[in-house]
Amino acid sequence: MIRLNKFLAMSGVCSRRMADKYIEDGKVSINGNVASELGTIINEEKDIVKVDGKCVKIEKKKVYIVLNKPAGYITTSKEQFGRPYILDLIKEKERVFPVGRLDMDTEGLIILTNDGDFANDMMHPSKKVNKTYVAKVMGKITEDKIRKLEKGVLIDGYVTAEAKVRLLEKQTLEITIHEGKNRQIKKMARAVGLRVEKLKRTKIGNLDLEKIPVGKYKLMSEKMIKEKIFG
Repeated sequence: MIRLNKFLAMSGVCSRRMADKYIEDGKVSINGNVASELGTIINEEKDIVKVDGKCVKIEKKKVYIVLNKPAGYITTSKEQFGRPYILDLIKEKERVFPVGRLDMDTEGLIILTNDGDFANDMMHPSKKVNKTYVAKVMGKITEDKIRKLEKGVLIDGYVTAEAKVRLLEKQTLEITIHEGKNRQIKKMARAVGLRVEKLKRTKIGNLDLEKIPVGKYKLMSEKMIKEKIFG
């Protein structure tokens, strides 16, 4: 017997946190009946679980994929607009999902997996996993603006946590944060009078792209990826 949200996470559908949202939104059914209660317990050997009408089952093999995402691809689920989806780039047989998200026009490192517990740990605020971005910006970069970004700026009614910021070259900043708010880097830049023209995520923890070409990916072992991210 197992909790429904954990079953979905172990099936490579999503993290446990997102599984709860799927349940609340009525996307999950058990033996033909819509599951509506969080904390529902199922028999993983006998019960038939579907998400959006598709059967899911526990993935026995854990998969960890490091993808260099191209601009123009969405990281949320496929939708009616038919925009390119990052899973279109993945050729593995196991079902995986992206850990977190990158904006459609943002490039760079994103992890896909079927390990829901790993994904939950990566996204949990208490873990404070660093994420490093390189941002090409418009506007005058000054030491004062860099200090403000490092100290924290007001966006969407809250002050961002301390960040690491350094000037790489003219109009290019490297920014490291451990939060993961929606469009956070772009909003931080806007708060100090800069506009992001191009954005790429280059690292998560100590994991980098390791010369992975744009649109390509590599498989990693559980041990190696956890050491790179959590230390």
